[in-house]
Amino acid sequence: MEFSSSLAVRELPLFPLPEVVLFPEQPLPLHIFEFRYRIMMNTVLDSDRRFGVLLIDPTSGEISSVGCCAEIVQYQRLPDDRLKMLTLGQQRFRVLEYVRQKPYRVGLVEWIEDAPPTENLQPLADEVSGLLDDVVRLSAKLSNRDFEMPEEVPTLPTELSYWIASRLYGVASEQQALLELQDTASRLRREAEILGTTRSHLAARTALKDVLKDD
Repeated sequence: MEFSSSLAVRELPLFPLPEVVLFPEQPLPLHIFEFRYRIMMNTVLDSDRRFGVLLIDPTSGEISSVGCCAEIVQYQRLPDDRLKMLTLGQQRFRVLEYVRQKPYRVGLVEWIEDAPPTENLQPLADEVSGLLDDVVRLSAKLSNRDFEMPEEVPTLPTELSYWIASRLYGVASEQQALLELQDTASRLRREAEILGTTRSHLAARTALKDVLKDD
């Protein structure tokens, strides 16, 4: 989604979440129950339905300065004014300063985006897609289950880089590093490293399983 230049810097309500990194064009379901965030979401629903999602370290309480704007696309009111909602990642942003902290955080943010590519990224995207296919295939063989590549896997390099990054479960710090990169090629190359390492581990485990089965 494009944002006009007049909105290059704006105030944005902020929602810190532990172990959650939102990426552009990726869905994020939420259950809003804490009082201050119920206030925030009701305010957001009365405006443009957008707020910022930031990763928070659950141990130190440190909040990342780079996050992703979320737009509420569906919501349902529950008892006690709780909310269930589906949001969709929009543009990334950097927090310049906090305008206020209570009852919820509001920051002055600037939008950020990847630099224009200086090379044809499609071969790199195709390589990453091939590695992902290998990981899915080996995972299926190792677990004796039918895994297939999802039909909605993007083919365009930038969209693919966000899609893969959003599915690296359990490694929020790695996801945050990928979110902060402002170069699609660098993001894809890092994902190729991650998927390549995963493929090697799965291949070794699969080979060992085959040997033990033959014995």
